[in-house]
Amino acid sequence: MMHDDTTNGISPHDGEEIPDAPPIEDVVIDDALGDPSLPTDGPLGAEPVGLSLPDDPHEANEILIRELVEARQEAGELLDTLQRLAAEFDNYRKRTERDQVENVQRAGQRVITSLLPTLDSLDAALAIEAATEAEVKMLEGMRGTEALLLDALRSEGFERIDAVGAPFDPALHEAVQVVPGEGEQVVEQELRKGYTMLGRVVRPSLVVVGHA
Repeated sequence: MMHDDTTNGISPHDGEEIPDAPPIEDVVIDDALGDPSLPTDGPLGAEPVGLSLPDDPHEANEILIRELVEARQEAGELLDTLQRLAAEFDNYRKRTERDQVENVQRAGQRVITSLLPTLDSLDAALAIEAATEAEVKMLEGMRGTEALLLDALRSEGFERIDAVGAPFDPALHEAVQVVPGEGEQVVEQELRKGYTMLGRVVRPSLVVVGHA
């Protein structure tokens, strides 16, 4: 009767030494080194970087100096470009802010311009002499209303032009009549009040010009 030599874990080569298998990473590396398609200089898949310098130290020094000069020139050009872009952006920001302020001012001026007929009506009514006590009280109420309205407008930069007695200024006054005479031209009479908004004329005063 034949017996299985492998029974009970007994090998047919008991007593013989079996060499240890090499680590798997050594096998992979050996295979890679033996593959002619893979680069053998430097890390796998890496490309050489940097300058290729000659063995002559003098020539190598000249190459390094030339590369340094070119690098500094490129850095200077880049700095000039960045400074120009920064200046352009700053100009754009200032222009945008100025446009926003002007848009707000124009909107405010349109609102105030729409109130000019109301102010003219108040001025015309207040120029009437009161004949009765009731009219006096009514005019006092209208003066109070006008004062409140002008105070509110003044807080937004709206001002009346002081015309009567002032030297005639074509930028502030529109002359409908000039009284002949000599001397400095001054405003003798104001027919319609003028107004400014933040220093800009919204409407010039309508005036009669005389001489001092």
